[in-house]
Amino acid sequence: MEQSKSFYKTLMLIAFPIMLQNLLSTSLSLVDTLMIGQLGANQIAAVGIANQIFFLINLFIFGIASGASIFFAQYYGAKKYEELEKITALALSISLIASILFTIVSLIAPNYIVYLFTTQTDVVEISSQYQRWVAISYIFFAISFTHGIAFRSIGKGNIPLIATFISLGLNAIGNYLLIFGIGPFPELGAEGAAIATTFSRFIEMVILLAVTYIKKEDFRIRKLTAFKWNKSFIKIYFVTCFPVLLNEMLWSLGMTAYKIGYSRLGVDTLACINVSEAIANFFFVFVMGLGNATTIFLGQILGQGDINRAKLGARKTLQIALFIGTIMGLFIALSASSFTSLFKVSEEIKQMATRCLYVKAIFQPLCSLNMVLFVGILRSGGDTRYSLIAETSCVWFIGVTMAFLGAEFLKLPIYIVVAMTSLEEIAKIIAVYPRYKSGKWVKSLAKH
Repeated sequence: MEQSKSFYKTLMLIAFPIMLQNLLSTSLSLVDTLMIGQLGANQIAAVGIANQIFFLINLFIFGIASGASIFFAQYYGAKKYEELEKITALALSISLIASILFTIVSLIAPNYIVYLFTTQTDVVEISSQYQRWVAISYIFFAISFTHGIAFRSIGKGNIPLIATFISLGLNAIGNYLLIFGIGPFPELGAEGAAIATTFSRFIEMVILLAVTYIKKEDFRIRKLTAFKWNKSFIKIYFVTCFPVLLNEMLWSLGMTAYKIGYSRLGVDTLACINVSEAIANFFFVFVMGLGNATTIFLGQILGQGDINRAKLGARKTLQIALFIGTIMGLFIALSASSFTSLFKVSEEIKQMATRCLYVKAIFQPLCSLNMVLFVGILRSGGDTRYSLIAETSCVWFIGVTMAFLGAEFLKLPIYIVVAMTSLEEIAKIIAVYPRYKSGKWVKSLAKH
């Protein structure tokens, strides 16, 4: 009994700051969508399309940082601090290269990306302007996210939480002032939201870097030798992390493909999807936090070489995931119409978004289990190759196929198309659960 209490206490000490940080981020995203939604459906659709670029860079950096977090957690558990520094340098280098490339593309040719979703002139113009203003923030985000993951992995999730709280507060204020032109500030609409976002991400980066070096954290880069990696170090990193990166990229491209498929039903459908996702993501943050905390918690245990305790911990986190997923599904179903009524869009869009949320509520428990299995349990032991094959196969062969079949060819109502794409969650649990039960994911990378 005492051991169980200790387990839940340790897991929640890691998970709670992550959940709260995700909740803050998602809450602001919801508020952003509400503010921009006051400008009309075209603005919601335009910003939603523009944010697909950030979605891609976010998932790319998340893949790099998540892969690194496996090593952060295991090296920290094994007290290998020199390796911690090298992982920071390697993850930061890759993330910066990627973010710079995405920034250049968004500055030079934003409209080409928008054309994948719509050719409606006003939507293309608004979306392109938003991208140009927000592009530089990708670099700030890359630095912040890498350091934030490092803090979380060593059990200091409160630091990125505070940085995010300050950043998002500034973002909310900036949005209000610049979207609507309050007081002496110009009324810039969606463009104002992009400026506020860029400024807030810069502040978040400054805070995390300042704390890292003032507090002399173990993972900080102290010398240029941190950028000198031998072949064995690079090999084990990329063998473990490349599948994570590829997994996140293929998954994010799959989600973008969903949007392209949905867009075949019109701009109103895109606005509906952006509204329903902003609401659904608000509830999913708790499971995301649990999944990320599971990676860290089990990774530290595996770094100490305690295999049996890791297996026990995995089983208990799955029980928690099912419970949280069920509760969140009920909340989504009960509050769907209340949330959609807050948006200044047509009644038809509100009704479509509400029905989409009902579908998401049904699949929420499965989504929760899959999040903890793929992101938390398998990744904690470095079993990333299996995750890559299983998850991306389900997304592309089932989810994307269903999105285009339902929207492009059958022209079904959007909530039915969302239900069709959600069948991927059933396929995922069938694919991953036997792997979890086999115990093949249980590995200690810190021994290498």
